[in-house]
Amino acid sequence: MAGFQKIILLLVVILVAVAVLVFSMNNQMAVSLNFLFFETQPRGVAVWLILGFIFGLLLGVVLTLMATVRVSVSRRQLRKRLDKAERALEQNRAPDDRAI
Repeated sequence: MAGFQKIILLLVVILVAVAVLVFSMNNQMAVSLNFLFFETQPRGVAVWLILGFIFGLLLGVVLTLMATVRVSVSRRQLRKRLDKAERALEQNRAPDDRAI
């Protein structure tokens, strides 16, 4: 089953690579991007779109990583507080309650 999944993944990667190649071959018109104070050198439309997708992918990965780290730190802090509260509860219980 794992071999079949690898073959499917390989086929998907090949199809995406072919689609990107066809897209870039059909969009070779050079355009420059104008920002507030500067202008880029002319590049193909496909180059700008692919760079935009890559930038978006990297930004998504970084934001997801930051959220994951934040949740992990919060979870660790809550676990410590719970352990401390459980220890305090055990210490404050009466000796006859421990038998139950």
